[in-house]
Amino acid sequence: MSKIPPAPSLPQPTPGEQAVSEQLTGLIRAQIVEAGGAISFARFMELALYTPQLGYYSAGQHKFGVAGDFITAPELGPVFAQCLARQCVQILAALPQGDILEAGAGSCALAVQLLLELERLGQLPAHYFILEISSALRARQQALFAKQAAHLLARVQWLDKLPSAGFRGIVFGNELLDAMPVERFRVDAEGIAELQVGWQENRFVWYETRANNALRDRATTLGLAEGYVSEVGFAAEGWVRSVADILEQGVLLLVDYGFPAHEYYHPQRAAGTLMCHYRHRAHDDPLLLVGLQDITAHVDFSAIARAGTGSGLSLLGYISQALFLLGCGLDDIATQINQSDARTYLQFTNAVKKLTLPQEMGELFKVIALGRGIEMSLAGFRLQNRRDRL
Repeated sequence: MSKIPPAPSLPQPTPGEQAVSEQLTGLIRAQIVEAGGAISFARFMELALYTPQLGYYSAGQHKFGVAGDFITAPELGPVFAQCLARQCVQILAALPQGDILEAGAGSCALAVQLLLELERLGQLPAHYFILEISSALRARQQALFAKQAAHLLARVQWLDKLPSAGFRGIVFGNELLDAMPVERFRVDAEGIAELQVGWQENRFVWYETRANNALRDRATTLGLAEGYVSEVGFAAEGWVRSVADILEQGVLLLVDYGFPAHEYYHPQRAAGTLMCHYRHRAHDDPLLLVGLQDITAHVDFSAIARAGTGSGLSLLGYISQALFLLGCGLDDIATQINQSDARTYLQFTNAVKKLTLPQEMGELFKVIALGRGIEMSLAGFRLQNRRDRL
């Protein structure tokens, strides 16, 4: 077992939060005992985030926005959705009666904003499916729709799994892949060690064992130096393959933070990419505040591209979020803002800065598009297309 590091300074949870965390901790500890002393980090991350009624995304606490733990693009205002809508219009115009499926809709702000903008642009999808496994989030999403876009609810359907084969349209995910469980590894003198999670001195700790074949083979090909620690997102890759299985014609469009493989596994990124968020505090210890904090890992977009193309999809585009939004008409949208409305204009300009500046979300966040039966060049990649870097 590894040495137990000091805990970062974080706000104290409420008694109610602490009770939920302790209950989830007991459940995970039981699985560790049953497994013989340790479980994979991917399994720990899955339990911490998605255990029904107890996991971070399932327990009912507010996660998004100023009152939550982090802010996503839709919480900044409608401009993200307005840009995305223009990309959707182009695709839906080529796919009559096409649908949109959003996976992991979060607060549902994006779904509401996107459908309202598509309605304004005269290009509503036949259906808007929301894939959401959290009953607590689903209830909040439905309430938001009822409040802000009740007249569009007839087009919206909630799903707990991907639909069957034959889907035509757009499958979309914003900050979806980063919350999927990852395997963690360390390069040592003997090869590749898997970093699992055990229990010691009344807390979760890292536990090392020899990596399984899939993790060993993937990590070995990277040629990393001894001591290097990082992650592999097998779950995200598997999800992309599942989408490829059901996509008859259309586009899988994913927005997330991450890098191509040569940057993801850069020598200077030797501690990995795990990041946790709790009440707008970011730190890198996923073993704390179990069930109360978000746990994420950056996305290896090269691996996502391989998963898609290996399943018969075409790699249509890969670009920074800033250039994607500009390609979708951000400049034109800006000209429509009433500058005499100081409050609205300030909100818009602040959102644009957050979404596009390199030191904010503009460069770290990327957009990747994979498709089947799509011949057109997508608008979001008209200014630049970096797919050759994957």
